[in-house]
Amino acid sequence: MARSKELGIKALAAVHFYVNELDRFRRFWVDQLDFAFVAASTDEQQAQTGMRTEVYEAGRARYVVSQSVDPSSEAGRWMVRHPDGVGELIFEVDDVQTTYRVLESRGAAMVNEVASIESGGGTWSSFSIATAFGDTLFTFVQNNGFSDPVPYASRFGTPKGGSNRFRFDEIDHVTSNFLTLQPLVLWCKEVMGFEEYWGIEFHTRDYAQKVGHTGSGLRSAVMWDPHSGVKFANNEPLQPYFFKSQIYTFVEDNHGPGVQHTALTIEDIVGTVGAMRQKGVEFMPTPGTYYDMLPERLEADAIEIEEDMDILRKREILVDGEGPGKYLLQIFAKDFAQLFDNPNGGPFFLEIIQRKGDRGFGGGNFRALFESIERNQVQTGRV
Repeated sequence: MARSKELGIKALAAVHFYVNELDRFRRFWVDQLDFAFVAASTDEQQAQTGMRTEVYEAGRARYVVSQSVDPSSEAGRWMVRHPDGVGELIFEVDDVQTTYRVLESRGAAMVNEVASIESGGGTWSSFSIATAFGDTLFTFVQNNGFSDPVPYASRFGTPKGGSNRFRFDEIDHVTSNFLTLQPLVLWCKEVMGFEEYWGIEFHTRDYAQKVGHTGSGLRSAVMWDPHSGVKFANNEPLQPYFFKSQIYTFVEDNHGPGVQHTALTIEDIVGTVGAMRQKGVEFMPTPGTYYDMLPERLEADAIEIEEDMDILRKREILVDGEGPGKYLLQIFAKDFAQLFDNPNGGPFFLEIIQRKGDRGFGGGNFRALFESIERNQVQTGRV
């Protein structure tokens, strides 16, 4: 039996943000991306948790957002140390007691014991552990017919707004940045029982010389739970110019390591990116040289795509793939600090991805994203 299977993880159930201003997050998820606003904390729940919480859903993707109303709350303690960011990842498991025993036996730092809450004839049983993902906690939940998406937000009878017009499906993976990767990799293996899925390293010195700066590099290791398919892409800066790396800059902006982005799968990225832009979503720009070189790169990898190259160029969508008949399309939104025009918005951003047979991470696009972030950081004076 795979060691990860012992935990019984079924899925990444939710990503939980702690934020300074909840309303601007609602505008992003609901007004711009057309997520449904499905739940909110009651006055009683806010008094119990010290947080005002809302929940947004599209397909199987769920984002929970909490703003502190009490400085001693989880969100309040987070905001003392960080800008807006991901403070908790919530996983649904088969048997929460088994998950607890396995993690405890592997030396996990348990935050609390299993506790159960009843609502609507169902039960939510959960516990949390501290992690190697900075201050981000992992919470494990066994949901037996619990009526609300989380215990601290009550589901509306009818969702408010949002029809998922862009056809988002699920959270494909979570990407995090660190100053050193090996402790994280060892923790994922020894405590979580995850396995290595993919990796890459590169440096942008050759590209950087063309635009007048030093460039930087990264090393990435993707860890995964083969039982559930949950994937974590993890990055560290690569020398030389360690302190100029955009990975290092993220850690500075986030005031520590943490989640850089989550990737949302989508049914038709080409047909919907334009509509997202019309709703005010801003994406990281892709230079024309990327598309000048793309046909040669696709031919070298024997990848044939169905999409029109001119349309991809116009909409600045990236393409990568594993080989014949297998490729992916993706695009990256600007980080929340830029989208909200507020440094407290934090360096987190959203990836949108359409997989067409490719289950990997696109080595070519990994570098294209890195260069795009780097260009943006140079333009804004952050490196």
